[in-house]
Amino acid sequence: MKVIIDNGHGADTPGKCSPDGTFREATYTRRLAAAIVRQLAGYGIESHMLVPESGDVPLRERVRRANALCRREPCVLLSLHVNAAGNSGWHSARGFSAWVAPGASETSRRLAAALSSGAAAIGYSGNRSSPPCGYWTGNFAILRDTLCPAVLSENMFMDNVADLAFLKSPRSVEILAALHAKVLAEIIPDI
Repeated sequence: MKVIIDNGHGADTPGKCSPDGTFREATYTRRLAAAIVRQLAGYGIESHMLVPESGDVPLRERVRRANALCRREPCVLLSLHVNAAGNSGWHSARGFSAWVAPGASETSRRLAAALSSGAAAIGYSGNRSSPPCGYWTGNFAILRDTLCPAVLSENMFMDNVADLAFLKSPRSVEILAALHAKVLAEIIPDI
């Protein structure tokens, strides 16, 4: 089973930064994706970076790339993002969340719930009440239109002062990468 890692938005996506402009989602998710690839290799799990480019790659193209891989071999897709509660200014929402498409596969739902549970176990569930199932449902193209099980993770809030301090800390990438890799390593053998 191969893990396809979609590192979300590109450097050209407008507005994907902290309110003070000191943090860029695209830069962070690329670092996080690379760390997940390294940690998955330690578990003996093969992965593929869906978007090696630094610029924006349209959703349609990202879905096309993922589906081309899924047609060749069994895959699971993980789309990495950093959340924001508003369009400007600082907000109180914080923490990790996982998302699946409406009508998602059982594997997608299990993976999302396990990611949320893993985040809660290490103290990153945040201050919003999660649905009882442990994940959110969203009609996102990268989840809805891919042919393999797919989960989108929102790794904290870049417009929350405390979450942003964590994201800027040197340890955040390794902590969040370890969360993703550990959960994937636990779920993949059962797929």
